[in-house]
Amino acid sequence: MSMGFVAVVLAAGGSTRLGRPKQLLRRDGETLLRRSARLAHASGASRVLVALGAEAAHLRGELQGIAVEIVEVADWPQGLGASLARLQATLGEAGYRRVLVLGCDQPALGVSHLAQLLDAAEHAPAGGAFSAYAGVRGLPAVVAAEDWRQARFAGDEGLRTIARDPARAFGHVPAPDLALDIDTPADLAAAVSLGWLDRPD
Repeated sequence: MSMGFVAVVLAAGGSTRLGRPKQLLRRDGETLLRRSARLAHASGASRVLVALGAEAAHLRGELQGIAVEIVEVADWPQGLGASLARLQATLGEAGYRRVLVLGCDQPALGVSHLAQLLDAAEHAPAGGAFSAYAGVRGLPAVVAAEDWRQARFAGDEGLRTIARDPARAFGHVPAPDLALDIDTPADLAAAVSLGWLDRPD
């Protein structure tokens, strides 16, 4: 029996270019890590898995009170693919139809965009949909269970090999504000100036 869709949150990175854990940046007093898990729940996912790696022991506390499954990624320095592969193994063959994939570093993200992605995936021939910004197909994204299970995740490739398949007709949901993810101090300053992040201490 299908359980609809599951959500996975990518939050294992070390934020080396930023110089501080991006997971602990705040919007309206709430950390981005907790906010991303909350949005995943609000989307209607039947399960929410959160990948933690760098400073996992410290970050776990941010998820208290939210029904998530924490998946620790020991090899997180190898790149995004390591987290996706670990999440893929954890989900296994359970009866889900789709996987919603989101990060924790897009402070402009809201639950309405996730709803639009899920709707676009439902109507797309390929059964999936990507956020569209800055000329790319990016996260958050929804992929069909078959694509998710067959993917070979490694390095920093993430979902790009799926998204770039010219033979597949995916849905696309424009979201220009999501082009700003928090990788550098300049990104952080821009997000603060736009009111998308609280000013850090």
